[in-house]
Amino acid sequence: MPNSRSAKKSFRQSERRRLMNLSKKRQLKSAKRTAVDNPSAENLSAAYKAIDKAAKVGYLKKSAAARRKSRIAKTVSRKASE
Repeated sequence: MPNSRSAKKSFRQSERRRLMNLSKKRQLKSAKRTAVDNPSAENLSAAYKAIDKAAKVGYLKKSAAARRKSRIAKTVSRKASE
């Protein structure tokens, strides 16, 4: 456990950030899973929205978000054509 005041504050901050990142990760995974399992325009749009929000708050970089959107679109179109 942290001893100094600054270390305690740093610990609180890192814990808060860890929980937010975990939440964002779960949202992204569930949105992707929904879009891939049930290919529709609404589900794809929801996945895009989740990815864009993650990029906006800094969880993902801009290019990583674009790459994920591209891969999800590719997978959804492949599944929809089957």
